[in-house]
Amino acid sequence: MKRRNHLCLIVTTMGTLFLLMVVLYGSLNSQQSETSGLKPDYRLLGRPLYKLDINWPKYPELFSGEVFGVAVNQYAGVVYVAQRGETVPKVLVFTRDGEFLQAWNTSTLEMPHGIFLADAATNPTVWVTDVGNGPYGHCIKQYSPSGKLLQVLGSMGEAGSGVNPLQFDQPAEIFVHSSGEIYIVDGDGGINNRLIKLSKDLEVQWMHGEKGQGLAQFYIPHSVAVDNYQRVWVADRGNKRIQVFNSVTGDWLGTWGSCFNEDAPYSVRLTPDQKYFVVVQLNTNQISLLEAPPVGVIGQCQVVSVIQLAEDVKPHLVDLDLKTGALYVAEIGAQQAQKFTPFSLGTGFLQDG
Repeated sequence: MKRRNHLCLIVTTMGTLFLLMVVLYGSLNSQQSETSGLKPDYRLLGRPLYKLDINWPKYPELFSGEVFGVAVNQYAGVVYVAQRGETVPKVLVFTRDGEFLQAWNTSTLEMPHGIFLADAATNPTVWVTDVGNGPYGHCIKQYSPSGKLLQVLGSMGEAGSGVNPLQFDQPAEIFVHSSGEIYIVDGDGGINNRLIKLSKDLEVQWMHGEKGQGLAQFYIPHSVAVDNYQRVWVADRGNKRIQVFNSVTGDWLGTWGSCFNEDAPYSVRLTPDQKYFVVVQLNTNQISLLEAPPVGVIGQCQVVSVIQLAEDVKPHLVDLDLKTGALYVAEIGAQQAQKFTPFSLGTGFLQDG
């Protein structure tokens, strides 16, 4: 019995030392980034789940505008970064290792906001929401991986609230499910405050479109994601909350608000294992990981880890590499995208199988 107790004590002590080493590594990593001048300083709070990859990308000087969105093709190992500026390429393409591949010098994009990689396994395309006020704005565009315009949702250059034909006013983000169904949050400060579900044939299935603070009402719906359990999660930015809906019926399921007293959620994405939500808060310069609730339960949000970025970095939207678990963050203030890789603590972010 004494030998067993002694062995348990040794194992417990070694586990504690390992966790301390992980935390110290994150702290040292952040200090190195500060002194090197390559990346903004950051701190890890709570459970250490991610660390900064200071070597991504290999040529950060290629970022030449305000970076608003990022999308990842986990099969091709490619990262798409959307940026704004009058004379800058609107999309930069990198490998997951940080090599630069190409830039889209397309004239059909005015002010990219959200960007999403759809159908990665078989026929990958890139969707971009455009909030510009010119002849190409107020719509959502689908591109080939090389930047060829394939189709447009909405009426280019015409803001509106129509459903047939479909119109948008500063659409914030699009999420394309593996089934081909499409979820859109429409209203980055425009006249619309809508969550819209489209079939794969682009027919409206259901919609919530009232501005307000009540259930299923929105004020600047900014980001949307769908989990594996038929739940739609919407970052309701203006109301400082996340609202949850049934993806099939559109029924309201619940609200998370207690985690967002200081600042609103700007993004909502899931880690590959569906255990955590990644939510950024632009004004407090934070990236938070929230515990995902089990099936049949919404409950209240629980923050398990925080990446505190430097002042004025302004993280905006995020995406994750569903193969490696890496997190990519678009940062308006710092005018760059950053890559964070998961710590290996025995419970990785990868999907089973």
